[in-house]
Amino acid sequence: QVRVVESGGGLVQAGGSLRLSCVASGRTFSSYTMGWFRRAPGQEREFVAAISWSSGITVYGDSVKGRFTISRGNAKNTVYLQMNSLKPEDTAVYYCAVRDHPLATTRENNYDSWGQGTQVTVSS
Repeated sequence: QVRVVESGGGLVQAGGSLRLSCVASGRTFSSYTMGWFRRAPGQEREFVAAISWSSGITVYGDSVKGRFTISRGNAKNTVYLQMNSLKPEDTAVYYCAVRDHPLATTRENNYDSWGQGTQVTVSS
């Protein structure tokens, strides 16, 4: 069973930055994708970014392009989400997810394992 753990959330002022971390464990990964989604209060879960571990190819949601960057860590099964120029509308619970396939996609039902989420709050 795969365990996914996020960290790094918190409270930040508009215009500020945060970096989220995600570590997946519990099995041997070969070709896979790690992604970030978010859910704001009263809204559906939204795709944020994903990275194919083997190729490094990244995909971003339109609302975060140019502000957020997803990257692989030096340790296997670790991914980061650098969030810059944060806006109040970025306030949400951010979830990390793992897909047992090398193609990075935006659809949440393509992902197999999920973390519990980390809260990001951006004040105006």
